[in-house]
Amino acid sequence: MSVIQEFLRYNRQMMLPEIGDSGQEKLKKAKVLVIGAGGLGCPILQYIATAGVGTIGIIDFDKIEIHNLHRQILYTENQVGQAKAATAKSVLKNLNPLITVSAFEEKLTIENAVEIIQDFDVVVDGCDNFATRYLVNDTCVALGKSLVYGSILKHEGQLAVFNHNGSKNLRDLFPEPPNSEDVPNCNLNGVMGTLPGIIGTMMGHETLKLIMDLPILENELVLFNTLNWSFNKLKF
Repeated sequence: MSVIQEFLRYNRQMMLPEIGDSGQEKLKKAKVLVIGAGGLGCPILQYIATAGVGTIGIIDFDKIEIHNLHRQILYTENQVGQAKAATAKSVLKNLNPLITVSAFEEKLTIENAVEIIQDFDVVVDGCDNFATRYLVNDTCVALGKSLVYGSILKHEGQLAVFNHNGSKNLRDLFPEPPNSEDVPNCNLNGVMGTLPGIIGTMMGHETLKLIMDLPILENELVLFNTLNWSFNKLKF
């Protein structure tokens, strides 16, 4: 891999004094697993790939559907019916041939979670259900992995970093998941396509900062309402 090629690609962010050569080298050596290649996962994957995260894993068992396309902007209509993880891998390799991308076309379960997550330094949770969210959190705690968390509903989004250098985790904030029948979701409540783009980009940004040892959220939950642009940060 050409050093000149890397410099030409990444020099605009390397010019920042907080990043420089050392920060870019940290990105190159980092291994990040993204849970879900949907509304949140798409912008996360795009931005960490183009920033130069050296090894990216994508886990998603879903296939692309026509109703995904207004917000899952990695995909096009001619890819409807294809596996999200494999398609996302192909797109990312075209975006940045200097990185390594792995696709796991399977559901994350209690049986395979440790085996998949253990090979990565940072996990980014872009899933859309509480069962997976708590499984990811508990596995990251057990393995000592940092977890970037985000979620969306209607016009609102949340963002946090869990289990990083001894910080608190999801269960410190919400000890138990809610009953599944009480949980609203995008399928029933709808979502503007730009909302996961906004929150997913914030998650990607926090992931890059975490890798480069820049200041990140620590035992804090960001609540962002995009309808009235209210922004709150809660300590927990």
